[in-house]
Amino acid sequence: MGKWRNGSGQLTVAGQDGSVDGSQDGSVSGSVDLEVAASYGARRRGLLGRDGIEGALLITPCNSVHTFRMRFAIDVAYLDKELKVLDVHTLRPGRLPLPRWRARHVLEAEAGAMARWGLRPGVRVSLDV
Repeated sequence: MGKWRNGSGQLTVAGQDGSVDGSQDGSVSGSVDLEVAASYGARRRGLLGRDGIEGALLITPCNSVHTFRMRFAIDVAYLDKELKVLDVHTLRPGRLPLPRWRARHVLEAEAGAMARWGLRPGVRVSLDV
């Protein structure tokens, strides 16, 4: 990916072998609506002030988040520079987890969404932005 910009696109979850993953029977799970927050203002705002999100928010560059003043619990996935998932956590409002030093991007979604998508450590995502 070249220079990141605010915008929207699609997120696809691929398995460790590069195949699309996320459903119980191995069929293609499809893609997820994606928002990209790349500017300072958009990264700082994140999901604050919202009551939920359809799809996911990619914050880039980023290696740490917080959930102070958040209205709902979120799933957070830390991605490396190749868009491989390093770690996934569910955070309630008012939390400040430790930074992930190898992370270059963070994906945020409503709590429970990432498990439904098959997003877990070692899985690679692809973005169409």
